[in-house]
Amino acid sequence: MPVLYLTEQGATLKKEGDCFLITKDGQVFQEVPAMKVEQIIVLGNVNLTTPVIHYLLKEGIECVFCSSYGKYHGRLFSNESKFGALRQRQFQKTVDPLAKLAAAREIVRGKLLNQRTFLMRYFRKTQDPQLDSTIESSKQCLKQVDEIKDIGALLGLEGYTSTLYFQSLRALLGQKLGFVSRARRPPPDPVNSLLSFGYTLLTYDMQTAVQTVGLDPFLGFLHATEYSRPSLALDLIEEFRTIVTDSVVLRLINTQVITKEDFEPPQGPKKGVFLTQEGIKKFLHHYEERVQTLVFHPTDRVRVTYRRCFNLQSRHIARYIMGQEIRYQPFLVK
Repeated sequence: MPVLYLTEQGATLKKEGDCFLITKDGQVFQEVPAMKVEQIIVLGNVNLTTPVIHYLLKEGIECVFCSSYGKYHGRLFSNESKFGALRQRQFQKTVDPLAKLAAAREIVRGKLLNQRTFLMRYFRKTQDPQLDSTIESSKQCLKQVDEIKDIGALLGLEGYTSTLYFQSLRALLGQKLGFVSRARRPPPDPVNSLLSFGYTLLTYDMQTAVQTVGLDPFLGFLHATEYSRPSLALDLIEEFRTIVTDSVVLRLINTQVITKEDFEPPQGPKKGVFLTQEGIKKFLHHYEERVQTLVFHPTDRVRVTYRRCFNLQSRHIARYIMGQEIRYQPFLVK
């Protein structure tokens, strides 16, 4: 259990000996060996005792705090002071127009290639003409990546291909559930709710990987630097959005593991659609299964979990920043 999700409202996380204890109303309902936990994600009203907090800081175990619906509030992690040189070079690279554009191009290329591979898998099964059209459009857009001269135009190309991609994703859904296009803040339908929650979890995982390597998660290449925005983590999840989150969402909907009954009804005409507590538990279980799936990493030529790939990609972007690699190579699936 590398990630411990705390979802039981009113529960308390304690530590006794070498174990974490999750208790509520004086009863212990889960016991987890502390040495197996690499990250804790707190969803909603869950308490952590002072000994637990001290242990997490001492061992460098990150703790992420979210609302019960998965909205990010903040994180607890110990101070790091040994990565000054790397972060100095990171700042220099992210303000260097040529270095910034070069990395951003590879990030977008990785995203488009993985989207295309994902759709090709389904096209072989369905022969859907809409998928074929999107696949061909992606191929043409990929040819333009190296010709683009600024980040704004690159974001425009990425946005255009994303619109086409989500139109094709809609065609693959067994339950439409009101999904028309990608929308958020707040998500207007169950599919967008699942996508947003999944992308949030993916960002948490990537931010942890980035910080573990010693990089500043707020200084990115493709995404602009904004207050409290983990731009580098958002950069690096681009190549994983389709193959991790979208894959989970599509499977859960098409197998009816998650249905409309797993969502709270909107509290008003402009309110969002969010998972119930039971729906959250279902999604977390299947998301965790996905990130623990073993895959072949083509650059490092090793078989590792997706979560380990997040760390490897963070190390590759760090090597690019330090000049140890000529270019950043995104993670690609076949």
